[in-house]
Amino acid sequence: MRIAHLADLHLGFRQYQRLSSAGNNQREADVARAVRQAIDAVIAERPDLILIAGDVFHQVRPSNPMILYALREMTRLRAELPDTPVVMIAGNHDLPRAAETGCILALFRTIGIQVVEHEPDRLRFPALDLALFAVPDRLGQPLPALTTDAASRWNVLLLHGEVQGVLPDRAVMVDRSPSEVTVEELQQAPWDYVALGHYHVHRQVAHHAWYAGSLDYVSSNAWGELAEQRQHGVPGKGFALHDLATGEHRFVHVATGRRFIDLEPVDARALAPADVDALIADRITQVPGGLDDAVVRLVVREIPRHVARDLDHKLIREYKRRALHFQLDTRKPELVRTRTGSGAGGARPSLPMLVREKLETRPLTADVDRAAFVTLGLDYLQRVSEPRALGTDPGDDVGVMLAESDAP
Repeated sequence: MRIAHLADLHLGFRQYQRLSSAGNNQREADVARAVRQAIDAVIAERPDLILIAGDVFHQVRPSNPMILYALREMTRLRAELPDTPVVMIAGNHDLPRAAETGCILALFRTIGIQVVEHEPDRLRFPALDLALFAVPDRLGQPLPALTTDAASRWNVLLLHGEVQGVLPDRAVMVDRSPSEVTVEELQQAPWDYVALGHYHVHRQVAHHAWYAGSLDYVSSNAWGELAEQRQHGVPGKGFALHDLATGEHRFVHVATGRRFIDLEPVDARALAPADVDALIADRITQVPGGLDDAVVRLVVREIPRHVARDLDHKLIREYKRRALHFQLDTRKPELVRTRTGSGAGGARPSLPMLVREKLETRPLTADVDRAAFVTLGLDYLQRVSEPRALGTDPGDDVGVMLAESDAP
């Protein structure tokens, strides 16, 4: 008894300004291609049940071409697997604010897909001896009691929402808030599988409970998704395939066709603009497959504003021209304040501390030894700061003034 679990298709998602050869947004075309490849993979797997856990579209009112595209791909899925039930629930991106407005997902009922868009519904499939409790996003309304059907051998929960206390801070969406559910609520009933939608990285969050993940990078924080994928050993984007009889869970990778690359950061502390330019150029050579048509981020840390201003911006514009999107994320040095005890305010740094900090961050040419430069500067400071007796060094005006100020 195998279930194909997809979620967060986000058809119609647009990003950046580059157009495809057909004249539409390139990222919109990328996402549509990923959905087609996912459907190809589902057809090849021939599961017993197909679940789509919400956010089929990125907007409540998608464009007509995207509606037609989705209808064509879902029709192809039904034609290739005519005996396999397909169930789709609405996510927070699919639902209009007013229930009477109607949800675009209802259109898929015309091709034999079972759609649950407003109120939770329990669907039974006697041929599979399976009961499915389908819970669309509630848009802030309380969730129903999540209970199983004792008359069925298999019980599956299909739900779109956020599991409280499980997802990282960077996964919090800035758009319409989804439903929230706790791990305890998911575990109150003996579900054989819980198919979740909303979070875009494939991940297990409780016993038998999984997020399928999205089919492409369709949030405003692709870099956070890449970090989560690395942390949890997820190879990229795709969907889940779960066998209820054996408990085997498998992630089916779907190639996005667009490379998203977060390069190793550059530490620009105490570097001149030309040195930072050279490090940026070196990182660009490390982009797998080259910079052209990729989506790339490079973080430059500890770079003062005046150094960032003097970078080779003509070359940076060339990087941006070649890539689908190149993000140079420059971050200024953080101010560090010395603390004097618990709860105490920041102590004023001494003059030698200030001078050292300035010398350690001042841009230098490559032929100047920074350690020697800092040592020499602090030595000069110490020499001019030492009180001198009158007449010891008539040519040292600073020493004379200091000596006079200390005289009784």
